[in-house]
Amino acid sequence: MEQKRSPQLVELLEPLITRDGFIRTTLAEVYLVAARRQVPRTPLIYEPSLIVIAQGQKVGYLGDRTIHYNPGQYLVQSLPLPFECETQATPEAPLMGIAVRFDPSTLSELVHDTEGEIFREEDTDPLPMASVAMTEGMHEAMVRLLRALVDPMDARVMGRARVREVVYEALKGEQGGALRALVQNRGRYSRIVQVLQRLHAEFDRDYTVDELAAQANMSASAFHQHFKDITRSSPLQYLKRFRLIKARQLMTRDHLNVNQAAAAVGYRSVSQFSRDYKRYFTVTPARHRRLPVSEN
Repeated sequence: MEQKRSPQLVELLEPLITRDGFIRTTLAEVYLVAARRQVPRTPLIYEPSLIVIAQGQKVGYLGDRTIHYNPGQYLVQSLPLPFECETQATPEAPLMGIAVRFDPSTLSELVHDTEGEIFREEDTDPLPMASVAMTEGMHEAMVRLLRALVDPMDARVMGRARVREVVYEALKGEQGGALRALVQNRGRYSRIVQVLQRLHAEFDRDYTVDELAAQANMSASAFHQHFKDITRSSPLQYLKRFRLIKARQLMTRDHLNVNQAAAAVGYRSVSQFSRDYKRYFTVTPARHRRLPVSEN
């Protein structure tokens, strides 16, 4: 594997990384990302966040889109969409990165503070997940954030300001439109976002496309098309995938059994749940429950 790295970020990350996976830091919105082995293409969900990879390579698959986020780029995910991800890493060149989750209050405040400024106009609906080129401003903001994490006092006193700076740089970047749409509640993209927020909050209940279209104030056909343009999935397919990934989390993190997980995500039939689960993950839920699951 060709080694790709951002030397300054790697140097700052190395003393902070203690294991593989997502690692909590003293700042609630900030996680470190690490892997010392290749992780095959796996379904998962990221919370709305920005991810910078300092070393190693990641590839995301969202429907027909392939999204590379490697050193020299950063990923902005404004919606917690089900997608598939693979990680390229080795013990000699482990993957190292940092993730900053978007706090709604911080994002709203910054969007309000920058209202009226000149930003790039969007010709089409924003992309809910995209990798963009690393800017000098974003790189410097990440360096300052990592330096704060190294020192407990700096993290306590300056950590929130450093996170705010990162979010501000993201708002100025190519994915700023997707982030502003979460706050401004304008246009069809924002209406789809509101439907997604409902699905995420009440994923254990059944919906019809007509019901969701009515919430978005669209015809069923227009809603179906706009939803698919944004998520690369039909509404009902999206909900099924979201439920299955949630069920995996409930079994592997919260140690629910298969029957409990199926009921928790809205399945009335455990056998149907097991069939859908195996079709999506290629293993049965009972077997998956016993396997270690990568959070990358």
